[in-house]
Amino acid sequence: MIALQLTLPERYSLGAWWVLPAVEVVVIAALMAANPGRESARTPMLRRLSLGLIAVASLGTAWSVFRLVADIAGGADTGSAAVLLGSGASIWLINVLTFAVWYWELDRGGALERAAGRDPYPDFLFPQMTTAGVAPADWRPQFADYLYLAFTNATAFSPTDTLPLSRWAKLTMMLESAISLVTAALVIAKAVNALG
Repeated sequence: MIALQLTLPERYSLGAWWVLPAVEVVVIAALMAANPGRESARTPMLRRLSLGLIAVASLGTAWSVFRLVADIAGGADTGSAAVLLGSGASIWLINVLTFAVWYWELDRGGALERAAGRDPYPDFLFPQMTTAGVAPADWRPQFADYLYLAFTNATAFSPTDTLPLSRWAKLTMMLESAISLVTAALVIAKAVNALG
């Protein structure tokens, strides 16, 4: 995600082009230093720091989408069709990655809480949880499952094989779909117009 943020034109960055990625690297380094194995129980402070990092990344993504939409709607020079498509694709992919991390971090209290089995009520219903024999009895979703959930939600603009069960999951998926739809529709329309 950080590498993609560095590819965006500065006008789509929250502040100077390097600020958000630098903050993210520093916070990730602090989290890793404070809890290098990521296997022990988290302290509430580390949990808040992790969620704060995702929130900051989300604000950066929201700013990028806002600026992109404002530039397209306002008729600003967005560069060539290739630059616009590249920027739009990067913003779209950052959005997918950001929501994948949100889903992974919030479903049943996060990965450690899921592994410990402390919260029995899932926020997402994965197919492996519904049919006996298609997965091991102790199957738990991993980050790749949340990445797939975020990707399919962003491309189909709706749930595919994994259903949201909690209100926050439904609203978060709805927000991700809306952002993806607006980003894709406007960028493609503007790029086609630039080519024509």
